[in-house]
Amino acid sequence: QVQLVESGGGLVQAGTSLRLSCAASGRTFSTYVMGWFRQAPGKEREFVAAINWSGGSTYYADSVKGRFTIPRGNAKNTVYLQMNRLKPEDTAVYYCAAEPKAYCSGYGCYDASWYDYWGQGTQVTVSS
Repeated sequence: QVQLVESGGGLVQAGTSLRLSCAASGRTFSTYVMGWFRQAPGKEREFVAAINWSGGSTYYADSVKGRFTIPRGNAKNTVYLQMNRLKPEDTAVYYCAAEPKAYCSGYGCYDASWYDYWGQGTQVTVSS
């Protein structure tokens, strides 16, 4: 089994930055696609960003493009979500997800059901 642990959430003001971290442990695979999703109260879980194993390809939701980035750590089982110019509408529980594949297949990265492993979530609240 793979465990994903997120950290770095909190309460911040609009316009500021926050960085989330996600580390995978337990049974590890040689390659992972890793992604971030978020879920606001009363809304469905939505795709935020994803990165393939090599880090050569990244994918972003239109709502965060240009503000968020998803770098991988030097240890490939770690991924970050760097969130800049935060807005109140970014308020949500953020979840890390992992799929033991090297690359996204089609639109797989954008679909929560494509991922096998999930973290417990970390709350991000952006005040106006």
